[in-house]
Amino acid sequence: MADRNRTHPRPPGSRPTRRAALLVAACALVAAGCAGGGEQSAPARSAGPSPHQAVVQGLPGMPPVLDARDLYAADRPNRLAPQVKNFPSRIYVPNTGSDTVTVIDPKTYKVIETIPVGVQPQHVVPSWDMKTLWVNNNRGHDLTPIDPATGKAGKPVKVHDPYNLYFTPDGKYAVVMASMDRQLVFRDPHTMAIRKTLPVSCAGVNHADFSPDGKYFIVSCEFSGELLKVDTAKMKVIAQQKLPFEGAMPQDVKISPDGKTWYVADMMADGVWIVNGDTFDRPKLLPTGKGAHGLYVSRDSRTMYVSNRGEGSISLLDFKTGELVNKWHIRGGGSPDMGGVSADGNVLWLSGRYNSEVYALDTHNGKTLAKIRVGVGPHGLAVYPQPGRYSLGHTGIFR
Repeated sequence: MADRNRTHPRPPGSRPTRRAALLVAACALVAAGCAGGGEQSAPARSAGPSPHQAVVQGLPGMPPVLDARDLYAADRPNRLAPQVKNFPSRIYVPNTGSDTVTVIDPKTYKVIETIPVGVQPQHVVPSWDMKTLWVNNNRGHDLTPIDPATGKAGKPVKVHDPYNLYFTPDGKYAVVMASMDRQLVFRDPHTMAIRKTLPVSCAGVNHADFSPDGKYFIVSCEFSGELLKVDTAKMKVIAQQKLPFEGAMPQDVKISPDGKTWYVADMMADGVWIVNGDTFDRPKLLPTGKGAHGLYVSRDSRTMYVSNRGEGSISLLDFKTGELVNKWHIRGGGSPDMGGVSADGNVLWLSGRYNSEVYALDTHNGKTLAKIRVGVGPHGLAVYPQPGRYSLGHTGIFR
């Protein structure tokens, strides 16, 4: 994220006070954030100006980093961008075996609607500008747009093999994870017209996350147990490696708040791989639980929730120490998969892939608040709206 802070000339011989200098920096930061699109009019104090902001020189056109020490500084509780703040709070659940999206009211834990979509919907993905939710109908080869203001579905858009969907940090491209086609397809983020097709040599591209400067992203390849490093601007694979575990099946990918460490969930290695994205050297495995699958960051950027689908648990990783600090078990068992954190940070929502249900867990103590019946094979559910300035895709990666 490029830092676009501007300095103002001062009359010869003048010497501004430290307070005045900070005020100038704050004003410049707010202006830059607004120019990037979607920044709130009153940034939280914790994301205010600091010497660390000038560190990240990002992808041209990308909104500037609020705090280089915390990539999720814009994701604080209830800090909704102007374009989403009036959207009704909903949980959107794609049911891969029912070809529907279940809509849940998070206040009542009740299903309020079931929307027919295309064949085998895998994920519900917020657009870069956060104004549209895209349902990835993998085997139907199309995307169903949902207006989060009204909850109404629009006309499907033809897109081949859309297993998952991401957006480049500058908002220039949508990136379709065409898993069976073995391609990354860069498309127009609004019309979904193809701009470039990037064939890959690994099998099962599925999840990704972007570097702090947005200049590269790391992709997991589920069926060949590999990772890719892709140059964002050049739309080119610049590195590739096989994970050091026989039968590895990497899933979700998430970068740490300080941007120094990447985590890759592996459902066969039963843990998360710890990777240095810059050097892209041999990763280390941190065991978490059977069937490690989804990765989600708490609203205070201190904790990562790891859903262990094969044992019905959620592991908690402390970002500061890099150690596991707790494990929650879903009441009565389950198969926690993909999801997200509520806007206020109090509830972790996860789909129960093999149990036709959705779980709501209290983030303060891990208590199972609700188990809600949905369709068959619920997968990449989206909690919406969520705090942040723009979306990088998947079920909601906001910065």
